[in-house]
Amino acid sequence: MNTPGMKNDYRARNHPAYWAFIVHRVSGLLLTLFLPLHFWALGQAFHGAAGLDNFLAWTHNPLVKFAETGLVLLLAAHMAGGLRLLLIEFLDWREWQKSLLAVAAGISLVCGLAFLLNVG
Repeated sequence: MNTPGMKNDYRARNHPAYWAFIVHRVSGLLLTLFLPLHFWALGQAFHGAAGLDNFLAWTHNPLVKFAETGLVLLLAAHMAGGLRLLLIEFLDWREWQKSLLAVAAGISLVCGLAFLLNVG
């Protein structure tokens, strides 16, 4: 709320919890945008094995593999952020909960890197 003569306080936007909020919302939005493509790909099976096989052959493209890694990273970030929010919501606040930001980010990166190492 802007009141004449008062400055906006943007310090909260530099807090790690704000960035966790942004990552959780953006990852959710991007995953939502991905869902129609996912359902379309699954729908290729209704057109017979040849249609699905053609789509699956296209997924061996290195750029698609890179995008899949990004998708796994988005899924992990969204899941870890959601679990963090559940812990904050249902547990009494403790000082260690600030560390959940780092744990959520670490879990996301480990999942993305593990997937990247197994892509082949």
